[in-house]
Amino acid sequence: MFFIVSKIFWWIGEPVTFAILTGILGIVLGFVRYPRAGRMLTASAVIALAAGLLTPAGAILLRPLEERFPQPPAGLPPPAGIIVLGGGMDTEKTEARGPFALTCDGARMTSALELARRYPSAKLVFTGGVGSIFGSRPEAIGARQFFLSFGIPKQRMMFEANSRNTWENGLFTHDLVKPKPGEKWLLVTSAWHMPRSVGIFRRLGYDVIAYPVAYRTFGDGRDFRLSLMSDRVSSLDLSFHEWIGLLAYWLTGKTDALFPAPGKDAAQSGSVPPA
Repeated sequence: MFFIVSKIFWWIGEPVTFAILTGILGIVLGFVRYPRAGRMLTASAVIALAAGLLTPAGAILLRPLEERFPQPPAGLPPPAGIIVLGGGMDTEKTEARGPFALTCDGARMTSALELARRYPSAKLVFTGGVGSIFGSRPEAIGARQFFLSFGIPKQRMMFEANSRNTWENGLFTHDLVKPKPGEKWLLVTSAWHMPRSVGIFRRLGYDVIAYPVAYRTFGDGRDFRLSLMSDRVSSLDLSFHEWIGLLAYWLTGKTDALFPAPGKDAAQSGSVPPA
């Protein structure tokens, strides 16, 4: 239920979509019995769109997310395993076009290859099922083919194909790998997604080391320069989605903190709360 509600809510609640729908409602009201309310809604929608799309608001909101967890030190001891979160492959395009269609977060997949070669004794664990309401093919199927094509031995790999969101990534992978006290696990996901992911995995009892990839921002003055409208739309929607996700997951007990930070213990209780 949480998964379906979150998908429906976000389809309406994306900043650009919400502003457009508000503007349409304002226009409709302007032609019926509430012209003043219609004008106010339309003006609010236009101002919100202008603020979001003509300024670097998206990058400003993304920067704190992406800078929350730094890259781990180069001399990191070998971890027990490498957990890679889904979202790096476009399963529908891979099926339609082949051979492997990666998304904007495809660095999750390429970084996993690099880490698997750097730590040959570590298990490579991929978690990702069907992340949309209308999807049909688990991402883990394509991920398995991807890693095998690059020569990763199948006995080194484990795949979780039932999860639909980040909470289920952590929950179902916990049942798969059964992390033991003292074991260190590298967690690979996009930098903007890392705070919520670390909070979830800590809450479920993992001792994770963040390995952020697929940055959307530069981390310097280039984030404030003029950019393509499509980039600003993407940054704005992504940042709102993640900040709202952090709040929702914290309120429902799925993360260990509102804005998880480096340097904390693996989990507050080590117990798995109900879904």
